[in-house]
Amino acid sequence: MIPILAFDYAGVAVFAATGALAASRKELDIIGFVFMACVTGTGGGTLRDLILGVPVFWTVNQDYILVCAAVAVIVYFTAHLLESRYKLLLWLDAVGLAAYCVFGAYKGLIVTGSATIAIVMGVMTATFGGIVRDIAAQEPSVLLRPEIYVTAALSGAATFTLLAILGLTMPLAAVLGALAAFAVRGGALWFGWTFPPYRSRPGRRPEDIV
Repeated sequence: MIPILAFDYAGVAVFAATGALAASRKELDIIGFVFMACVTGTGGGTLRDLILGVPVFWTVNQDYILVCAAVAVIVYFTAHLLESRYKLLLWLDAVGLAAYCVFGAYKGLIVTGSATIAIVMGVMTATFGGIVRDIAAQEPSVLLRPEIYVTAALSGAATFTLLAILGLTMPLAAVLGALAAFAVRGGALWFGWTFPPYRSRPGRRPEDIV
C-alpha cells in the first residue's frame, strides 16, 4: 500500500512541475524555473503549516526543495518538446491537487483531531500553490476558470477525512480520497463540468432607496 508520505512528495513534485511549466511559458531563465517550481511546490504546504502552528515542512526536510529544483531542471530541458504546455499544466495541476488535498487533510487531522479543520487544510494545501503560481506568472488564475476546481479539493479532502474517521486504514483512505478529487477535477477538465454562475441584476438607483 502507498505510504501516506508519498502523497506529500507527489503533491510537491507535481505542483513544482506546473510552476516550471508556467516559467517556460514566460521564457524565464533556469533560476526563474527553480524559483517558480519551489514557490508553487511548497506554497500550499507552507500556508498549511503556518496556520497549524507547526514547523514549515521544507525547513525541517530540505529534500522538498531539492525535489522542486530537480523537477525545474528537468522541465527546463524538456518543456520545448511538449505540444501544449498549458494543457499539461492543467492536468498536472489536477494530479497535484488530488495528492495534496489528501495530505493536507491528513496533517490537519493529525495535528488538530478536527474533521472540519482537516478538510479546510486539505483544500488550502491543494489550491494555494496554484494561486501563487498564477499570480507570479501573471497567468489567468486557475480559480477563475469556469470548470470546477476548489470543489475537487473539497471532495478529496472530505472523502479521505470521512473514511479515516470511520476507521479505514490511512493509506487506503488516502488513495480513495485522491481518486475522488482527481475524478471531479479531471471530469471538469474533460467534460467542462461547472456550477451555474452568478448572473448579476441591475442594482437599485440611489434615489429609489428610501
